[in-house]
Amino acid sequence: MRAVPYLAAVLLALLVAALVIWALGYDPVRAMRAIVVTTPRTNFGFVQTLHKWVPLTLLAFAFVVPLAAGRFNIGGEGQMLVGAIAATAAGITMSDLPLALLLPICLIASVLAGMVWSGIAALLMQRFKVNEILSTVLLNFVSFYLLDYVASEVWPDTSAGHPATIPVGEGALLPTIWNPPMHTGVLLAIVVSAVVIVWGRRTTQGFHVRAVGLNERAAKLHGVRTGRTAVLAMLIGGAIAGLAGGIEVAGVHGKLIEGMQSNYLLLGIIIGLIARGSLLAVPFVAFGISWLEVGASAMQRQAQVPAELVLIVEGLILVFLLLSDVITARLRRRAS
Repeated sequence: MRAVPYLAAVLLALLVAALVIWALGYDPVRAMRAIVVTTPRTNFGFVQTLHKWVPLTLLAFAFVVPLAAGRFNIGGEGQMLVGAIAATAAGITMSDLPLALLLPICLIASVLAGMVWSGIAALLMQRFKVNEILSTVLLNFVSFYLLDYVASEVWPDTSAGHPATIPVGEGALLPTIWNPPMHTGVLLAIVVSAVVIVWGRRTTQGFHVRAVGLNERAAKLHGVRTGRTAVLAMLIGGAIAGLAGGIEVAGVHGKLIEGMQSNYLLLGIIIGLIARGSLLAVPFVAFGISWLEVGASAMQRQAQVPAELVLIVEGLILVFLLLSDVITARLRRRAS
């Protein structure tokens, strides 16, 4: 029964999107077929979906973990970028190291960089009472210029045609499996997802985070150090977002590229809201959104429909889910 609102929201969103596509003069059947069938039909489409799933899942966790403590981390984009910068710096400056040393160093550097970036907002929040929404959004802009400086001035690739660094060493690249090749960052993201879910649902710290988010005053009266718990949630969120940047460098791009964050922040927040803050639901919702994102590219190729229409579908899913809450609440009131 819990799945019914999700299925209804997806179906209604696809129906409305089909009507919009038809109104714009495109073939809605061909467009919907491209969105729904592309991922399972080919190995390439499935691998691309998994590659898209990794940053979306990690950035959704970066939003949902602080959200569980009643804090809003809107800085996943910036934390991802500084994580990518740190991984790139390690991969270039220590390029002579073997994979067994260099790859862990790059990924650990990305985690620490993301944690430091979110730690700045957490410090401002805890010590100076600065709203974390404001500080994390502003830190995003700082990260954009930092990336541009590193890609244009520190290690520029003059042949790239756009701001990008020279490639990292071969030892900094994630191994691949399957054919077509899938980077093993997918497996790492699965492990991280499992650890985060278990931490949030089965550990004392995870319970404290949820308690602070549900009722901070009551949690404080019961001995929970609410300020420290909120800071911890922000740090964990930043670490996960930083890892997403490291995986993008080590698994997808092989270097730092301006714009590599794509629209992952927006989609991560949408995923977290569609999952309704549930850590367990995040990976599954992220896979569905990744499916739509890869299908959007296929829709653009096959039906010449603008890929941006998929953002309409994703937004409509969230709207219909929110409406389902309103309808369910009214039906319960009438029944009582």
